[in-house]
Amino acid sequence: MNLEQQEIAAVAARLIAEEGLPWGAAKQRAVRELGLGSRIALPDNDQLEDALREHLALFQADSQPAELRQLRLLALRWMDRLAMFEPLLVGAAWRGTANRLSDLHLDLFSDDPKAVEIALINAGETPEPGAAARDARGAQANTLVIWLAPPPGFQQPVALQMNVQSHQAQRGSLLPDARGTRPRGNTAQVRALLEESAPP
Repeated sequence: MNLEQQEIAAVAARLIAEEGLPWGAAKQRAVRELGLGSRIALPDNDQLEDALREHLALFQADSQPAELRQLRLLALRWMDRLAMFEPLLVGAAWRGTANRLSDLHLDLFSDDPKAVEIALINAGETPEPGAAARDARGAQANTLVIWLAPPPGFQQPVALQMNVQSHQAQRGSLLPDARGTRPRGNTAQVRALLEESAPP
């Protein structure tokens, strides 16, 4: 990573941590804030994640771990409620970089694309269409979002983003990525993270 990419990553990390920007938008705004040309090589997501972890450790060490724990507890409650769809936690809450501005992201698996929506409606929720997404095989995925009440210490609701995929897309979903880390975790793994981080 060259010096300009390091600068982009540092500014983008600040925008993610302090304004809740999505990663792609944060990179683009960082380029504009730094006055760099549109053809500049951007840092990849691994490089941005490293910068984000550094920013959180420097500027939010007193609040982010507790916020992360609250988000994981909230995610686990919904994973238990949606157990029939074999939920996997993905994104910042799983990877440990979530804070009070982060959404929760679940991968759900069903060969009936409407089954999750019906289950949510039956539970009294009002699911909305989420942003367009694709599964690990590149196929269009059905996305839904619901808004959850703020957990303790939060000032605003939390968006639960659900990416509904076919069972075929589930194969290999828990395999490690290029860095050797798991990009998503099941209910037992999320529960284990919470037990590891439980206050004394």
